[in-house]
Amino acid sequence: MSKVASMHDAVAALVRDGDTVAIEGFTHLISFAAGHEIIRQRRRDLTLCRLTPDIVYDQMVAAGVARKLVFSWMGNPGVGSLHAIRRRIEHADPAPLEIEEYSHFGMVGRYTAGAAGLPFFPLRSYEGSDLPTANPRIVPVASPYGDEIVYAVPPLNPDVTIIGVQRATAAGDAQVWGLTGCQQEAAFAADRVIVVCEELVDEAVVRADPNRTLVPGLVVDAVVVVPHGCHPSFAQGYYDRDNAFYLAWDAISRDPEALAAWIDEWVYALADHAEYAAKVGEERWRELTPVSAPSGGVDYGSYA
Repeated sequence: MSKVASMHDAVAALVRDGDTVAIEGFTHLISFAAGHEIIRQRRRDLTLCRLTPDIVYDQMVAAGVARKLVFSWMGNPGVGSLHAIRRRIEHADPAPLEIEEYSHFGMVGRYTAGAAGLPFFPLRSYEGSDLPTANPRIVPVASPYGDEIVYAVPPLNPDVTIIGVQRATAAGDAQVWGLTGCQQEAAFAADRVIVVCEELVDEAVVRADPNRTLVPGLVVDAVVVVPHGCHPSFAQGYYDRDNAFYLAWDAISRDPEALAAWIDEWVYALADHAEYAAKVGEERWRELTPVSAPSGGVDYGSYA
């Protein structure tokens, strides 16, 4: 059964006011197209979860979709702060933003526990850290196999997880290469899953290279085909990271009026991500096109 839907229809059906939403993809495959559609549909009171919230969550927080942020390390990578988020945390401007902070491994552990149906995930790495003081949900526990003290984090089960991938079938089998992040754990932990792919491929393509399948279609609710859907992030092998955008965002996000104008121009004034990609322009896409670097092939063999 085909699960292919437009981004508008997938968000309209699967993302609801008050939901806990995770948009996952580490460094690359961050679905800005999904974030923009959530803004465009004016969702409200969302709890946004993510390892390394970056520009996409700065944009969503600035647009007023979120009441809470659950995260590990946040910033404009290689540049500095996320100023829309900082204004809400530090000055409640224009409204307060609740935060819940973990380490990277703590967030991965939360998704892993959520995916496995576990009541918590134990880890050592908070020893000597102030994070358990800042976040009472990070709890010291005694090991049942000795006298050690470790820390436990609770499971994280998003209402909706949205992941970016390079390719997927109409049934939702999603394939990734390059950095994988925690898309798999976040998808299995979620109640509803949207896969956003650069291209739709036949089942035979997936069957010919099955080890790249990060998320199987059985947990996927919608497949959305959006070329260039991760810009200014990147999709390994499809287009590079737009570093100039990340640099430019610092000045935009510092100025609330400039930020509001950017959201009006690049989100609300556009019908969908296809119009966004056209607005970026062919010249910029040519500049972001990577040099071909095929990976070595393997022979899986088969029975006669």
